Amino acid sequence: MTDHPAYDAGRIVLDALGVVLSTLPDDARIAIAYSGGLDSSVLLDAAVRAVGPARLVALHVHHGLSPNADHWLAHGEATARAYGVAFEARRVEVAHDDPSGVEAAAREARYRALEAMCAAHGAQSLWLAQHADDQAETVLLQLLRGAGLAGLAAMAPERAVSGAVPRVRPLLHLLRAQLEHYAHACDLRWIEDESNEDTRYARNALRHDVTPALSAHFPGFREALARTAAHAASAQRLLDDLARIDLRDASQADGDALSHAALVALDDARALNLLRYWMRTRGMPAASTARIADALRQLREVALKGEGGDHALRVDHAGFTLRCYRGLVSWGDARGAISSIGSSRNASDSEESMDDGNVRAPVQLDWRGEEVWRLPTWRGSFVFAPAHADDPDAVPETVLQRTPLIARERSGGERLRDEAANVSRTLKNLFQSHGVPAWERDVPLLYAGETLLFVPRIGVNRSAFGASEGGEGDAAAVGQRWRRIEWREDLMIA
Repeated sequence: MTDHPAYDAGRIVLDALGVVLSTLPDDARIAIAYSGGLDSSVLLDAAVRAVGPARLVALHVHHGLSPNADHWLAHGEATARAYGVAFEARRVEVAHDDPSGVEAAAREARYRALEAMCAAHGAQSLWLAQHADDQAETVLLQLLRGAGLAGLAAMAPERAVSGAVPRVRPLLHLLRAQLEHYAHACDLRWIEDESNEDTRYARNALRHDVTPALSAHFPGFREALARTAAHAASAQRLLDDLARIDLRDASQADGDALSHAALVALDDARALNLLRYWMRTRGMPAASTARIADALRQLREVALKGEGGDHALRVDHAGFTLRCYRGLVSWGDARGAISSIGSSRNASDSEESMDDGNVRAPVQLDWRGEEVWRLPTWRGSFVFAPAHADDPDAVPETVLQRTPLIARERSGGERLRDEAANVSRTLKNLFQSHGVPAWERDVPLLYAGETLLFVPRIGVNRSAFGASEGGEGDAAAVGQRWRRIEWREDLMIA
């Protein structure tokens, strides 16, 4: 780059990269998110010039959304090879019917893939090619969606991500026109994504129909919106500082739950700020203003109703359900909440009345030493692990072998002996005494023949194999082998 225009274009871009490089160790491994488009092509070329190819790895995500995706992958691999830069690509599947929209689903899938590839290559920094025009579009989109300060803060020049490498945007303060100047001056070759012309997507509509008009009447709108984003980010940091104070005071169970009383004692603005911040710390996507306000409204109603009011609470978001039990507010997997909460809205004892329209058929196993019995309809498995006789949830293998094992849904009224109190009690009473919330009680009961043998989250019915039944209680003395029974949901199976 010796002629003046090329030199000027290169200086602007390389200076931007130099600012970021000054914050990294000299031997840091840097990952470039490389789609093959103009922006990421400029970033990769400039990174090679500024850093050298040995410290770089180009990462490409194949979404499969375009018929040209294979061509883009081939172009990216060939370009990286020509630079002498390591290259990796991963394919992701994007659900076209995702409730958040194809754009948002593709973005989330892309970041997950990039983070996985960064970990595989030991990258210490992930560089993204967004620029000032992208930032302006993001602020406009958030304004039109009625987003709060966190949304208006838009994209940060650098963002720390829990459990992943920092995401850095070295070009965020540069205009797309400056990147185009660099690309032409350096004779770069890039691909064009045909979907960028589809104005059915909100961002494309802004880019093609709105920002040209803004440029004509307000030439400095990009810089003004960038300042708006910076002001919003500063204000959001202050709100986060306040939320950290409130979270410290309300946090229970190592941050997995909040004190219901402490939360509802805050005024609406402060309580909503805490809820939003708490959700972010748990890695949950932001909820809409309407949904988070409805959650707080229901939590206040639970406080007014007192004990038993928590059964009526129902807030679902992003695959999770907000729950309130024994003074604690928590987010749990929505799968376990649907039947138990839905069936307990009208009467305090309605948990014992099961929904006949959703009854699961009993499942039978002739046990022959299996360690895992998978139950797809319950989304989990019974595990029979070798154990010692003194394990409270262990049973002799002969008990498992002598009659078929049957997994059944609760029908209501089942009873189990409470060994500590030496009395027979209903499962509902035992669940309550063990502190098991209603949404965690939708579990299969394990029978040995017609005898209830094991109840998840309560334990083994030891009277099912006592001394009165053929001396099984002395099995340990004669070398009997034992198995510990556990119930594990799908996500817990390693």
